[in-house]
Amino acid sequence: MPTRTLRIPTPDGQADAFAAFPDHGERHPGVLLYTDVFGVRPELEERARELARHGYYVLVPNLYYRHGPAPVMELPAHIGHEIRPAVVAQLMPLVEAHTTERALRDADAYLAFLTSRPEVSARPVGVIGYCMGGVLALRTAAARPDQVAAVAGFHCGNLVTAAPDSPHRLVPKIAAQVHLGHAEHDMTSEAISELDQTLDAAGLGYTSEIHPGTVHGFTMSDTDAFNPSALQRHWDGLLALLDRTLVSS
Repeated sequence: MPTRTLRIPTPDGQADAFAAFPDHGERHPGVLLYTDVFGVRPELEERARELARHGYYVLVPNLYYRHGPAPVMELPAHIGHEIRPAVVAQLMPLVEAHTTERALRDADAYLAFLTSRPEVSARPVGVIGYCMGGVLALRTAAARPDQVAAVAGFHCGNLVTAAPDSPHRLVPKIAAQVHLGHAEHDMTSEAISELDQTLDAAGLGYTSEIHPGTVHGFTMSDTDAFNPSALQRHWDGLLALLDRTLVSS
């Protein structure tokens, strides 16, 4: 499985990124993968490899590139409950510095880079995200509806807020099909209902489902939140979305 460490030109510098893609020569559907709060690391690199095994070119940018190449801080091999709060606290200044304005500038650069790769098909791409990456995925799909055919988010939270630019308020700008997999307590039932009503009103093809018995971060095997059966359900929904939007359409 070919992999590369790449440099993506952005208005604010050079973003390092991990890419994985099939080892045969033809062009493949492109996927932009936004990480969770812990950033690019072996867990996300393996996620990209798995998607590549299914026939996709997957680009995983370092969201914190303004602060240095990945990993921007030393992470333990396993992020257990007892150390998670301290690790997140260290990363929060980087998260807060990644403003919506910066995120949208970066999204333009990431999409331009991904769609220019010689290994990537000349058609709209998929954008997926985990944790805070799910918010970035929806923002990207709303900002570039002509370029994004599929958008997915898992254990996101913060998709429905009181802010004027809350992700759910951007749904009418999205043209992609949507798949969302929620942990049990990441969002209130009222927030999920409001999100689903917004998706209904926009007339989008979408799936929005709660994964029973899960906590935030359930897809990540390097954390105590990991739930193997929920990870498989995540793969089932994600691969079905990508197949019908990027391959079969």
